Amino acid sequence: MERLQVVPYDSIWQHLFLEEKKHLQSLLKEHSINIEHIGSTAIPGLSAKPIIDILIVVKDSKAIDAFTQELSALGYESKGERGVIGNRYFKKYDNYGEVSHHLHIYDEDSPHILRLLSFRDYLRTFNGERERYSRLKHDLVVDYPGDSDEYYKGKDSMIKEFEKKAEKWYLKSNDIATNH
Repeated sequence: MERLQVVPYDSIWQHLFLEEKKHLQSLLKEHSINIEHIGSTAIPGLSAKPIIDILIVVKDSKAIDAFTQELSALGYESKGERGVIGNRYFKKYDNYGEVSHHLHIYDEDSPHILRLLSFRDYLRTFNGERERYSRLKHDLVVDYPGDSDEYYKGKDSMIKEFEKKAEKWYLKSNDIATNH
């Protein structure tokens, strides 16, 4: 049984993302529109599982299928669409066989992009919500130290709550910014 690990925020995560972003930009060149650091490691002050989540927005996710071998050479293992049309998902492992990176690739018109970016920016902005989420994650790791299914189920309702708030806030914030 693999023990779940949630650790305090580490600023090295931003550097690991930037390093990986360079490799991915070099590989995907004109196919990628944007590469963003998402997930808990992208939110300063939030405890996280030490896995770097990366969002790549592309013109056509099917074109990415041609890069599976090159991504594999960078250490990424394809996990397919994972039930989301237009999604390509990859995992990367470190030298100890632990997952170090998740790669989420979406077509530019995917609604998941707004969901992921607004969630990240919402928790970057609202300290109380970030602290509440951090406490929940620590509690779940204590309650379910080796059960990732229960860990994710335990986070689900709070994530959905935050996603709703985040999308409204994000759209309103960006609407205000574009009207000035």
